[in-house]
Amino acid sequence: MADPPGCCHPCATCLLCLYSCHWVTPKKRKGLKTSKCDCSWFLFLFCVFLFTLVWLYFTIVILNDFHNFNEFIFKQRKLWLDWSLVLLIATATLITYSAVLLVLALCLQLCGQPLKLHWLHKILLILTALVVAAAFTGLGIKWAEEWRSARISLQATGPFLHIGIVGGMTLLAWPLASFIYRTRNKGLKVFLLLVYCAVMIALYLAPLGITSPCIMEENQLPPKPALVGHRGAPMLAPENTLMSLHKAVDCDVQVFETDVMVSADGVPFLMHDEELTRTTNVQAVFPERAALNSTAFNWTDLQQLDAGSWFLERRPFPTVQSLSAGDRYQVTKQRIPSLEQALEAAKQSNISIMFDLRPENHSDYQSFVNATLKVILQSGIPLQQVLWLPDGFREEVKQRAPGVQQIYGRKRLQNEKEPLLHVNLPYQDMSSEEIRQYRQDNISVNLYVVNQPWLFSVLWCSGVSSVTTNACQVLKEMKHPIWLLPSSTYLMIWIVVDCVSLLVILWAFLLLKYVLMPFPLPGQSETDVLLTKINSLMQE
Repeated sequence: MADPPGCCHPCATCLLCLYSCHWVTPKKRKGLKTSKCDCSWFLFLFCVFLFTLVWLYFTIVILNDFHNFNEFIFKQRKLWLDWSLVLLIATATLITYSAVLLVLALCLQLCGQPLKLHWLHKILLILTALVVAAAFTGLGIKWAEEWRSARISLQATGPFLHIGIVGGMTLLAWPLASFIYRTRNKGLKVFLLLVYCAVMIALYLAPLGITSPCIMEENQLPPKPALVGHRGAPMLAPENTLMSLHKAVDCDVQVFETDVMVSADGVPFLMHDEELTRTTNVQAVFPERAALNSTAFNWTDLQQLDAGSWFLERRPFPTVQSLSAGDRYQVTKQRIPSLEQALEAAKQSNISIMFDLRPENHSDYQSFVNATLKVILQSGIPLQQVLWLPDGFREEVKQRAPGVQQIYGRKRLQNEKEPLLHVNLPYQDMSSEEIRQYRQDNISVNLYVVNQPWLFSVLWCSGVSSVTTNACQVLKEMKHPIWLLPSSTYLMIWIVVDCVSLLVILWAFLLLKYVLMPFPLPGQSETDVLLTKINSLMQE
């Protein structure tokens, strides 16, 4: 098989060697042809690459919530590891492997070389497809809410994904044109052209279905959402500690979100997990009691625990590495704070405090509510700075502390007896349209947990009132959404991209026609080529 211009013999040999894992000399290469089976494997390679590319997109999306996954694994296996790094490395390996193989195949096609994929590559491609399929299956079973996260992410990335996909499909016109001009199967030619044209037409019209709250005029942008520190500032200090509260204040948060439990002797304290093993040294101090519920310890025992050193040892976030020496020292001095201490700190810092009361299914839950209310009423904090999340005994709380703001973890009902003023929901549970409607009805909407700037940008454009975040130090610095496009500008970009794409595709087919047609097709003699050229010149 003759090499077309621009494809030297050494290059063609090296490409074929990498793809087929065999050193094929030019003489042997002339007798090789791409069979239907080879074409099928190329199609499979292309599908695996797209499949892996979609998984890479999902991986980037779920990074916003991956700390929850790390906590889940620790709860199950008592092993702490930043599994996001493992996921990213594995995904990068799979996408790189399939991308390199695909580029090799496309280059071979442009050079007019046979596509002889080695059996080892075939096995690895099948394994890649199975691994990605297993990952998607696991995601659907154990973490189904991330599918809704992906849908939200399309509001942030949709316009740019469209441009990228159009660009990729436009570049695909070159190897496609090369294949069409080389093959003599007219049915296959027509089929590939029809499929390619249908896909491109669909892509050109895709912006008609792309919606994003960030496609708006600058003067329509809602105010920046307020920040709620999720357990304080857990990327800068151990969660649910006074240091974390003060770091959150430095990030300009308006609300300190925490979790409250009540000790065996009736002292409310800050703790998220039902066990103390993740965020304290209870295994070293009370090894025989480490597996007990946090509420089984009295306040004297809890004060003996170190609630900070784990933060330096396990490094739950990459930001731990950048802590100053002074902050590291302060971390080691952290103890479990009581609710009374947290309320005093919040009062002095003039921020609100919002909390859950755990565990909700405890037999003494009413006594927990009473003990918590007692501390709040005795603390002297203005009651409007206290945001009450627990649903249990809410009516009793309203009667005893009417100034406390009631925050509901549900959407409003059609026949609501008492209008909701504040709701606190996962960010996956509310659409942009619902957020806008709640905003028009003067209902404050807080969504959790929002860590990535792209997600914060989408919710900002939607008009959300506030977001609960682990990354207050990042979102604090955002003065504007990542992107904001007037509809007229987006329309212009859409038209320009489509027109440029169409011109490049036409250029690819016309250029390759004149480059490839003078060279013999399989079974065509030099005389036939000469006659074809003469006939073409006479027609011109």
